[in-house]
Amino acid sequence: MAAPLELFCWKGNWGLPSVNTECLIVLAYARFAGVPLKLHKTANPWGSPTGILPALKTRQDGSFSQPSKIIIEFRKQKYNADFDLSAKEGADTLAFISLVEEKLMPALIYALWVDPKNYVEVTRRWHGDNIPFPLNFFLPSHMQRQQLARLRLIKGDEALEAGEEVEKELYRDAQECMDLLSQRLGSSKFFFGDSPSSLDAHVFGHLALLLKIKLPCGRLQQHLSSLDNLTHFCSNILTLYFPSELNEGPSRKVSSQPEASDFDNEPNKRRKQLLSLVFALGAMLSYALLTGIVSIEHVPAEDDLREPQGIAEATPGEDEE
Repeated sequence: MAAPLELFCWKGNWGLPSVNTECLIVLAYARFAGVPLKLHKTANPWGSPTGILPALKTRQDGSFSQPSKIIIEFRKQKYNADFDLSAKEGADTLAFISLVEEKLMPALIYALWVDPKNYVEVTRRWHGDNIPFPLNFFLPSHMQRQQLARLRLIKGDEALEAGEEVEKELYRDAQECMDLLSQRLGSSKFFFGDSPSSLDAHVFGHLALLLKIKLPCGRLQQHLSSLDNLTHFCSNILTLYFPSELNEGPSRKVSSQPEASDFDNEPNKRRKQLLSLVFALGAMLSYALLTGIVSIEHVPAEDDLREPQGIAEATPGEDEE
């Protein structure tokens, strides 16, 4: 029997299997299609084979990170949640996924990563509490810069910053998108009847965070709450496909520290603390050097600045004998 595929994704909280949209999409699709996975839930993206999350590790084809590429790999392995869709339903799937990525995703990025109050009180706090030390000191801000750059690229505005006008435009598009999704879903259990598809996975991945996380500035959440069929849609998927996550409760704090074991006993505790500190310092220095935050420049000593008499007297082009 072939070894199962390995999926690395952000861990969950607030009653969700993951706190990341892309990870939620992949996890939902995998459950819909019955993909056998060896799942690694983590808060350290550097621990994945690609350095980012989600990441799928395969034995023969290497590793993949983008949800679209991961889903293609699932289909290559004969796990296809869209197998029973008609040609028209397949075309509708592509159209609505494009709509979600164009209209809803930018607003979600803004709400979680750009809105100052939401970012400080929720997003940065969660990542700071759960990403292991010392990565939690710089990864949240690094991730925020990446998300802001991503939003600027999507909107074609390199100077985009948090502001009332930007928020109004993004949230208006997102609300229109949610209204269209609500109309398309109607009273159905899923978008194409009684069986979930890749469209259900994408919509769930984007709406579940808005449904479960309590944001200080929650205009998008208020609009989603007014669309009963979409909220029931997300809740049904959580109940049917991720029941264990619901039992953990929405307010459970996910700790980045290991559970009590011999780590808590002397002398193992001090030895492992020392090793962790050495590794942490090495990781911080490596990251700083690789990203250019810190550079090493050779500064000649004072004695080196005084040229030896023989070299000082030599004319250009002459070799020292």
